[in-house]
Amino acid sequence: MSPMQETELDIINSIRAEVRGQHEPTGENLFLAWGYPTAIVLFLEFLALMIWHEDWCSWLWLGIPLIGTPLMMYFLNEDYERTGRRTLDQNVILMMWVFIGFASCVGGAAMGFTGVFPQCYCAYQGLLIGFGCFMTGVILHFRPKTICGIIGSFLSAIPLFLQGDLWPWQLLIASLIAIIALIIPGHLFHRYVRNYEL
Repeated sequence: MSPMQETELDIINSIRAEVRGQHEPTGENLFLAWGYPTAIVLFLEFLALMIWHEDWCSWLWLGIPLIGTPLMMYFLNEDYERTGRRTLDQNVILMMWVFIGFASCVGGAAMGFTGVFPQCYCAYQGLLIGFGCFMTGVILHFRPKTICGIIGSFLSAIPLFLQGDLWPWQLLIASLIAIIALIIPGHLFHRYVRNYEL
């Protein structure tokens, strides 16, 4: 191979690496960082309510932000150190999930003050999670997230039918939504990113 051909190949490879770097998918652990704490804590809250029937069981949900927030910050810093930048898509997705978390807290507080928390919150939270998963899939052009987001959004209507003595079962449905809309697409996206890097 002549020196000129080697130079042309080097230029092609450098351009390919630059384009690949601009579109490199990141954030493969964020869905798992929120999915596992959400699914596990809601399931434990459901079990605690079924066993003890005490009001303190309802406060177990605080474990979700206490576990998920540090994990999210850790993985965001890890991604930034690896790539050295955040793309517009990454910033849009990050801001969207920050807004969803804020809307979840504000909506939960409003429902608590108005007395409709047990009736509506799990459906509201499930809809936010499903919508966030759907939009993330659309932005990243990752179909499994889009499909799982749609399924999670449809499932969020089920808790509305579980009222009165059945309301603890809403927590079980919300845990299932977290598995479908966060954990499953999170693992699929994690594998996709790992294969992309090979």
